[in-house]
Amino acid sequence: MTIWIVLPILVLLMFDLGLTLRFEDFGKVFLKPWPIVVALFGQLVLLPLIALGLAWAFRLPPVFFIGLILIACCPGGSSSNVFSKLAGGDVALSVTLTALSSVITLFTIPLIMSAVTGIVGESVGISLPVGNLIKQNLLLMLLPVLLGIGFHYAWPNAARSTDRVLGKLAFPLLLTLITVFYIQHHRTILENIGLLGLCVTALILVAIGCSALLSRLVRTDARARRTVVIEVGMQNAAQAIAIASSPIIFANSEMAIPAIIYSLMMNIVLLIYVGAVRIRKK
Repeated sequence: MTIWIVLPILVLLMFDLGLTLRFEDFGKVFLKPWPIVVALFGQLVLLPLIALGLAWAFRLPPVFFIGLILIACCPGGSSSNVFSKLAGGDVALSVTLTALSSVITLFTIPLIMSAVTGIVGESVGISLPVGNLIKQNLLLMLLPVLLGIGFHYAWPNAARSTDRVLGKLAFPLLLTLITVFYIQHHRTILENIGLLGLCVTALILVAIGCSALLSRLVRTDARARRTVVIEVGMQNAAQAIAIASSPIIFANSEMAIPAIIYSLMMNIVLLIYVGAVRIRKK
């Protein structure tokens, strides 16, 4: 049941991302490459390594171990663009980073998850059909983005109106998905909320701290630094849930529980961060 809720949500979010892409934004941002380098390093390398260390440190069961690495491997969430705007960040940079990470993770997710599943999953009967993962990501991630880009350039006015509607729907849809998962797995979630809550919160805070430090080391400006922090701290939970619960990949909805808890905690942590930035600016 849940997979038929998460798949349309994921497709809508990726289509909306395509609606917001402007080729000219890429040209402007690449004039200052360091924020891109730092953010992509934080998302694609640092975050999975931190998740791996925390999964070992907290001695997570295999299904949650794999679930934590999965959410850490996913691209930036589409809501990061809204958070960047609220924090006075560089929205063009945010959109570009979300798009880049969405494309790059089409290749990095199968590589990382195949290795992790081989280490901790096969002993408990969890395996990864890599071909199915690649097919699903191409169909549900890349294709909607390309359709969104095409829609924007073919009908720009209609694309702006559609983006306004979908942008407002993103958070309620994610909240609906979380509610459905909680109803379905409330016992397992309540039994593990202490362990997973601490682990996931540590993942978000350490990743944010490291990305902020790296941004300062390469001397990015304040707007870019705030955007990098948000991009590294906000992952596409819908994609992690889709991969975990997909009947052609893991077919294990319990594996999605770390992503569910992550989606709650990342919004809380980043709302606090945005609030602190706005108070400081005043």
